[in-house]
Order: sequence, then structure tokens, then C-alpha cells
Amino acid sequence: MLESSPQESLPAAHARNRAIYVLPNLFTTIGLFAGFYAIVQAMNGRFEHAAVAIFVAMITDKLDGLVARMTHTQSEFGVQFDSLADMVAFGVAPALVVYVWALKGMGKLGWVAAFVYCAGAALRLAHFNTQVEVADKRYFQGLPSPSAAALIAGLVWVVLEYEQEYGFVAWGRNRWVAWVFTVFAGLTMVSFYLRFYSFKEIHFRKSVPFVALPLLVAIFLLITYEPPIVLFSFFILYALSGYVMWGIAWKKHRAKPASAEPYSRTEPGER
Repeated sequence: MLESSPQESLPAAHARNRAIYVLPNLFTTIGLFAGFYAIVQAMNGRFEHAAVAIFVAMITDKLDGLVARMTHTQSEFGVQFDSLADMVAFGVAPALVVYVWALKGMGKLGWVAAFVYCAGAALRLAHFNTQVEVADKRYFQGLPSPSAAALIAGLVWVVLEYEQEYGFVAWGRNRWVAWVFTVFAGLTMVSFYLRFYSFKEIHFRKSVPFVALPLLVAIFLLITYEPPIVLFSFFILYALSGYVMWGIAWKKHRAKPASAEPYSRTEPGER
């Protein structure tokens, strides 16, 4: 068999870059549908179904990338399609769900908060796409859009699930609470000075201590027992972790001796 020349291999490589693979993009399409379904259910007043649909979109968002890497079916088309689907599922859908659920009665303040979230998601995804090749894989810059969507969907889900059973979550019906969560999530997505652990360094194929297995089982049981509260609590802590890491880094920076910091003499008029 004759070996192909370098000139002959270029079109083949170009064709692979333009290829559309079914399996990973199928998961992306399911996530896109889940976001669309969340919008439809919110319009019909079925907010709990809308919130669960957003969490389903989060699962498929993780699966499409995992499947693409495992099957070596990454493509530029898949990257762009995934970004557009994320904008619907984690940008538009949560903004519309929380607006119809709690913010609609606030007038301009309500739709402004929903737009802040939606615009934050768009800017976050655009920034991620431009930095994907140079960013530190260990951390996300700004709150990831799926985590921000989980804050909004989790709030809706917890309140609807437990407001009749536990009175302490009745505060969630307060429209100002929803407003604060929405604006907080939107602004944190574009706070690129904040770093959030990406969990990409966790490899399940590597050996782990035996204690890790019971811990994973306990986490799984907690999620299955009280999924709204457990998931909502996790994503609240995750959203706050970026501010905690920033605060620790700022404190360490302030604690450095003055001689260790670069110093340049400037005149008052040059500042």
C-alpha cells in the first residue's frame, strides 16, 4: 500500500475539522431541548418542571464533552453548537423562568435583573470561547454558566418543593430574594477576577483511597434523598467559593512585606 503524501493528508484533516459527529451532538441537542422545555413549562406555570429541566441540561452538558473526548469525536462544529445550546439552556431559560416566576410583578426592576443575568451568561460564554486555549484548566474565570443556572433553578425548585412542608423556605417567595439571586448570578459570571475550581483534575481511572468510595456513596444518597436542598446548597457554596478564594488571595497579598512588592516612584501629577 502506498503511503499518502503530506499534500493528500491535508484535505482529510480539514474534512475531520468540519465533521459533524452524531453521538456528542445528540447530547448537546438533548440539552438544548431541555432548555427550550424549561421555557415552555415556565410559560405554562409549571415552574418545578422548568427547574428540573435546567438541571437535566446541566447533566447533558457534561456528557457531550465527556463522550466527545472518550470517542475522539471533537470538532469545531461541536464546540460552537455546544456554546449556542448553553446560551439557551443556561442563559435564556433561567432568566425567563425566574422572571415569570417572581420578577414579573416588579416592573422594570424585574426585567432588568433578568436581562443582567442573560447578558452575563452571553458574555461569560463568549469569554470562555476566546480563552479556552490559554486559560488555566484547573480553574474557571468567573462563575460557569451551568452553575449560575443551578442557582436560579435551585431556588425555584427548593421553594416550590418545600414551602408548604417547611415554613423556613417561605422567604424564597419574596421577589427581592429572587432579584438578588438573579443579579448576583449574572454579575458573578462576568467577574473574571474570581476563580472557581473546575474539577477537571479529578480522574476516576486513577487509584484513590478506599475512603473515597463510602464518601461518594454518601453524597449519592444525600442527593437522592433530598435533591433540591442538596443541589441548591452545593451550588450556593460553589458560587461563594470564588469570593472566598479571592479574599484569601487578597489577604495574603496585603500581608506581604512592602520590600517584597515592586515599587516605582511617581510624582503626584503622574498618578
